[in-house]
This record gives sequence, structure tokens and C-alpha cells, in this order.
Amino acid sequence: MSVPLVIQAQDVRKMYRLGQTGGATLSEDLHAWWARLLGKPDPLAKLGTLDGQRKGSEFWALQGVSFEVAQGEVVGIVGKNGAGKSTLLKLLSRITLPSEGTIRLKGRMSSLLEVGTGFNPELTGRENIYLNGAILGMKKAEINRKLEEIIGFSGIQHHIDSPVKRYSSGMKVRLGFAVAAHLEPDILVIDEVLAVGDAEFQRKCLGKMKDVARSQRTILFVSHNMTAIQSLCQRVIWLHEGKVRMDGPANDVVRAYLSTDTTPADHRSWDPSEAPGNADVRITQIRLERSGADTLITWHDPFRIVIGFENRGIDDGDLNFNFELYNENDALVLISGWREHAVSNPPFARGSHEVACSVPGELLNTGDYRIVVNCFRAGRHLFSVQESIAFVIQESRRTGSWYGKRAGIVRPRLDWELRQGASKEGGDAHQEGV
Repeated sequence: MSVPLVIQAQDVRKMYRLGQTGGATLSEDLHAWWARLLGKPDPLAKLGTLDGQRKGSEFWALQGVSFEVAQGEVVGIVGKNGAGKSTLLKLLSRITLPSEGTIRLKGRMSSLLEVGTGFNPELTGRENIYLNGAILGMKKAEINRKLEEIIGFSGIQHHIDSPVKRYSSGMKVRLGFAVAAHLEPDILVIDEVLAVGDAEFQRKCLGKMKDVARSQRTILFVSHNMTAIQSLCQRVIWLHEGKVRMDGPANDVVRAYLSTDTTPADHRSWDPSEAPGNADVRITQIRLERSGADTLITWHDPFRIVIGFENRGIDDGDLNFNFELYNENDALVLISGWREHAVSNPPFARGSHEVACSVPGELLNTGDYRIVVNCFRAGRHLFSVQESIAFVIQESRRTGSWYGKRAGIVRPRLDWELRQGASKEGGDAHQEGV
């Protein structure tokens, strides 16, 4: 028995016109008129930056997008900013209409696309729950059964009878997600707005979405958090410049997507005049050093991260560097800084220097990694180098009958020992502890 389709998008296109737009106030219109009079760019014009989507005065946010989603599927949507993800969700949610193509939906849809979507700011949180339920076609008795569960999940019990206009963005997201997920929609659409919530609430949201998925309801989930995408979704659609670049199993698509953002070089250097930084300090080089002549790094091999910089104007001891290490799923593995374990903070003399961090072997799991370097002064972040270096940790020679990749972000070699005849004693000790 085939699973019924709940979403069908066929050759969907969405076009916006670029150029002059009206201002929200008379002052904005006067600024635009004065700029045109002086021959300057219109300050109200919102122009696209992706040439592949811009055609004359038209900007095509989506260009021939087609896909189908079956009932009970959990589909992730990934892509860079401007790729068309939010536009697609707005079309699916019927907030706006496609310029060309067709979209067919089967069932009741609940969407959380922006902070406070669907809320009336003058109404209280409680009243907005009933309003959203009515929009979804639910009866008051149905909403009453879910009301306490929604309020409890949102964690804003003390403010539920206050007008939503007084809520912070985080409170709006909490209530918006609680309403969207608990009113039993057939299709749940969630955009990146979950990033507004704190870590605890994000875990609750992911857990609730897994519960929704297990109840054979459909989820479309847009996020830049690849770990969350892989944890929740079986399938991922990758949008690039308004087109579907890849559609397939989550792990395959995420790996391909992240590989396009990873600099394959393990050495980056800049001319001092163009190096990232500011007038006081510039990073001139970031490289990975191996022990020995082998160009490959295996799980057994230690290596060093070296940061070269030029100090031009900082004479105190408050200059610091750290690096963030991300794996192929874009999960933060670790952060390490130059001043972390320093007993004293001697100042750097003016001129060129290098700081290096040694990473031991038998620590990181196999896979692709990238480095982000940050510069600080007196605890204040000065700048980052996002497009830094990247490298691959290869598998060492292994014995046994299984050669797949081991699970886990890290893979340290931990010490084990055999304690012969200690099971009973250990069990007794455990019971005494209880």
C-alpha cells in the first residue's frame, strides 16, 4: 500500500521586482527623492546579491522547484542565506502565491516561520492560542483539551494572560512553537526561528518534533544546524540560488552541502596589507603542521594548529587568540585559546609572531574538519577568520571484522583494565552505595 502524498510542488517559481519601493514614512520617501536628485543609489532599493537569481529588474527567489512529500515524512531544507528556503515555506504556508507553477497540499498545516507569526499583539497569549486554533479549523473543545499542555510546554505560564506585544522574541517563539506543535496539524512547518530559543528549549522542540513525526504527521524543517537536521530528518532538500541542487538521504545531502563551504587547504596566508584584522593586529597565516613528511593525518597522528600574526599597536598583555574546531556536521567539537593555561600574560612585542596549539593523536574521530580563528583583546572579541583552514583525519590501519566509521564526535583511546574475580565484590559495593 502506497503512502499518500501530502505536498506536491511542480515547477514552482517566485519573482520579486527590484528597484524603487515606497517608504513606510514620508521621511523615507523624502530621503529616496533626495538621493535620486543627487544621482545616488536609492536607499530604499532592496537589491539581490546572487547574480544567478537576478534577471534585469527581476529577482527570482525560486526557479523551477519541484518535489513531493509523503505523509509522515520529516524533510529538512538547507541552503545558504538567500537560497529561497523561507520563500518556499511562505508559498507552502500560503502566505504568498507563486509567480508560476503549482503547489498542492492535503491536510491541515501549522507554520512557525517568523517570530510571532499569526499572533495578534493586542491579544493575550491565552487568547492567541484560541485564535491560532480557530485558524486551523479546530473547535473550542479541542483547544481546551490541549490548552494546559501548550502553556506548560511554552514555559511562560506567568505571562500567558499578558498581551503578546509585551513578550520578548524568545517568549513569542516559545509560545508560537508550542501552539504550532500541539494543535495536531497534518503538516508542521518550522523555520530557523528556533535559534532564538535557549539550548534547553531547543532540545524540547527537537524532542516534540520527533514525537510529531512518530505520529505519522509530516514535518518540513529549515535550519542551519546540521546536527539537528541529521538527528530529525530522514530526507533533505538542498536549495541553491532558488533551485533544488540535491534531494536525498539526510547524511548524503548534508555532507555534500557542507563540503561546498569547506576550504580544502590546510594552509592559508595573506599579504600583511590584505590580512584579516584591524589597524592594531592582523592574522597573516593559519596552517596545520604534521609530524613527519606524510601529508595525511590518521587517527593516531598528533598535529599542530599554528596562527601567525602581526602586532602593530597593542603593547599590553591582553591580546589573545583561540580557534574553534567544527566537524563535517558543523558541530562544534572544541575551543582552545592561547591564554587559557598561561600563568602570566606577557605582552607581544611589535612585529610578527606565531602561536601554536598541539592536538594529540587518538582524540578526534575520523572525518572532515574546519577551523575558525578568533582574536580578542581584554576579553572583547575583535574579529574572526571564518574562511580558515580545513583538513581530513583518515582512518588508521585497523584489524577486526568491521571497518565502518565509529559513532561520536571524539574518539579518544581510553584505558581499560581487567579485574579478575572482582564482579561480585563490585556488585556488593554497588549495593552498599545504594
